[in-house]
Amino acid sequence: MSSQTESDAGLAAGVQREAGRRRTFAIIAHPDAGKTTLTEKLLLYGGAIEIAGAVRGRKSQRQVTSDWMEIERTRGISVTSSALQFEFGGCVVNLLDTPGHEDFSEDTYRTLMAVDCAVMVLDAAKGVETQTRRLFEVCRLRQTPILTFINKFDQPGRDPLDLL
Repeated sequence: MSSQTESDAGLAAGVQREAGRRRTFAIIAHPDAGKTTLTEKLLLYGGAIEIAGAVRGRKSQRQVTSDWMEIERTRGISVTSSALQFEFGGCVVNLLDTPGHEDFSEDTYRTLMAVDCAVMVLDAAKGVETQTRRLFEVCRLRQTPILTFINKFDQPGRDPLDLL
């Protein structure tokens, strides 16, 4: 085997090893289910940030990491997907915080093509909504695995098993 072939094989093995350490998750949901808030908490617990921001925080509160555009901060919604990363348990975790509003859904659909798994956030009080159904269908058609996260249990809502 030539030294070039050995070098190429070593490089390929290194790339494959690095790719095996990475996990990419799209955080998806109907608007206002809590995608960005969940993303912020995952960044906090993953050690990427020291203080979690608030989507509609007062001036004294820290803004969320993923909503970096002025329009997102003003309106309290994501208008484009944001890629965030942290290391956890020997893996590199990539979080893609996606827009929930249907006006920006094409961005979310494109993002779903680049992930290992989607995290579907459900609002405990509202349950499965219109955009939730669309996103489940897109994931089904693309054979994208889905983790379901039921959010807002601190508010009155439905029984978790009724939501599923």
